[in-house]
Amino acid sequence: MAHTPSPSAALAGIPAGLQAQGLWTGRRQLFVRFAAEGETATMYTADALAGEIRRGTSRSAYHSISISGRDPLTNVEYICAVFDKSNPAIPVMLDDDGQRPEAIRELEGFVTLAQFTVDGPPAGAPADRLFESLAAASKAGIDQAIVLNVDERTTDAHVLRMIERAHGVSEAASIVVHPAAGVAVDRDRRWSILFERAVALHRDVRLVLRLPPPTGMR
Repeated sequence: MAHTPSPSAALAGIPAGLQAQGLWTGRRQLFVRFAAEGETATMYTADALAGEIRRGTSRSAYHSISISGRDPLTNVEYICAVFDKSNPAIPVMLDDDGQRPEAIRELEGFVTLAQFTVDGPPAGAPADRLFESLAAASKAGIDQAIVLNVDERTTDAHVLRMIERAHGVSEAASIVVHPAAGVAVDRDRRWSILFERAVALHRDVRLVLRLPPPTGMR
């Protein structure tokens, strides 16, 4: 019988750290980070990465594993091969931009949480694909979170519209709103007023400060 080679992918590392944002902010995770263009990368076969995950999770305590980095779902077959082989006993989180809804179904059975991030104000087709990904995760029985990284371009109307759309897709989704770094949330009533309106639209909406690097990782 011919040997089927193990698939491989370029990773920016498998570091341990604290999650910087989203539903599991501050949780200690083992990060599987796919490399971006120009980023220092190492090629890992699925067998090799599965072995690293087994060793890492047996030697130290982690809340979960984060699949993150540059567009991880371009490597969905590789991801499935890795976690089929490693079978970790802790939860697995996908940290993604939600632009590949067709790949979400493949994650059923080993991803616990699919977290989709919006940086700045949502726009057009990318926002539509994100909500398609949210729907796909819901249908696959995967927990869902949307992370809204608010910046100076993001209005309250943007935030409320995203929350309203998310509620229409999945009432079970968690929505995490991160104000921009340096915003004085303790002296700005904007957030109290915004969240009074937000929770009237959707049950699970949270205001959380991001953990800056190097403590916080993605």
